[in-house]
Amino acid sequence: VQLQASGGGLVQSGGSLRLSCAASGSTFIRYDMGWFRQAPGKEREFVASIRWGPDSTDSGDSVKGRFTISRDNAKNTVYLQMNSLKPEDTAVYYCAARPRAGLGSLREVWPYQYWGQGTQVTVSS
Repeated sequence: VQLQASGGGLVQSGGSLRLSCAASGSTFIRYDMGWFRQAPGKEREFVASIRWGPDSTDSGDSVKGRFTISRDNAKNTVYLQMNSLKPEDTAVYYCAARPRAGLGSLREVWPYQYWGQGTQVTVSS
């Protein structure tokens, strides 16, 4: 499966952005999806995940209550709605896919087999 992330940009603190990740090349509903982010000099960090049917979701402690992950299987797209953005949310955001019911926690990097190219999010103070 190929993943194409988009929607990043520059936003002021307190603002909102919606990231999109379009999947192609395989049956989208067969994959659990996740969003990660990586700031300069830091490790890749779990942001949010969504399992294939039923769409159970999970999010990292640093974004809980502010970010929401969702998916539209008809459009082969997963979204990350980001509200109340903070300067510390500045990072490159990556979407990733793991075959459903695969091994490992969706909070970790290694279970994901496919990654998008990343989209930059910059939050100014």
